[in-house]
Amino acid sequence: MSWTRLIRFADDSGRETFGEPCIEKTEELTELLERDELYAVEFRGLGPASATDKGSKIHVKELLDILKPSDVPIVKCIGLNYIKHIQEGGRKPPPYPSVFIKPSASVAGYKEDIPIPEIAQDGTLDYEGELAIVIGKSGKDIPKDKALSHVLGYLASNDVSARAWQRDPAKAGGVPQWCFGKGFDKFAPLSPMLVSPALVGAADELLLQTFVNGEERQNTTTGDMLFGVETIVSFVSQGTTLESGTVILTGTPSGVAMGMKDPNYLNDGDVVEVRISELGAVRNKMAF
Repeated sequence: MSWTRLIRFADDSGRETFGEPCIEKTEELTELLERDELYAVEFRGLGPASATDKGSKIHVKELLDILKPSDVPIVKCIGLNYIKHIQEGGRKPPPYPSVFIKPSASVAGYKEDIPIPEIAQDGTLDYEGELAIVIGKSGKDIPKDKALSHVLGYLASNDVSARAWQRDPAKAGGVPQWCFGKGFDKFAPLSPMLVSPALVGAADELLLQTFVNGEERQNTTTGDMLFGVETIVSFVSQGTTLESGTVILTGTPSGVAMGMKDPNYLNDGDVVEVRISELGAVRNKMAF
């Protein structure tokens, strides 16, 4: 590929396509879009991983979601991957990445309302700002030194979590489980612009911030991750084919509601925004 940033958009005729936005800084994406002055060099393809046929510079009329559920075979997630988050939860660092999954139906848009099912409206809904990896080239048993060659790009994400279904023995049983309480439809909103490793490398020194109704809750760099991008990609591919389009959520830093002395969980209408420097943001309203 020859792009460093990639968006999906509609041009002035309403045609959907991909392209590299003509920007120098991430912040310019929304600023130029709001002024109707955003342009992109088109990259044609059936999906983000195949958008390699370079075209001309065209006007961006509407910014669309870069990934649809149909683009994503599975969402793999890493738990307990930030040192301070492990400490706030009273856990010990795991010897290897702790892996769980979300279905492709959990993928949601960057400004889409998140419908909270009745079963999760129990007062323990939480946010988790996360760095997301998108796989561009399928592979199995990928060595760590080859891992970045399989990464299409990075996104900002929110691993929306129903904590009672994760940890409350009355619901989760005696052993905490993650898949059910984190895998509801649209519980993984993703930011709209893919950013290539060619621009940010292994994404190991990016600032991650999460805001709830404008109040900052999380503020940590990805340098606090226990397992970095290359280790994660290599590990989750061991004995298992890592398919193109797979999204990997890499864990959340400290500052989640669950870690507070008096947990300030999410309510109906709350707006959660996750920002990651160089990558952009995802901003969604919780809809009970």
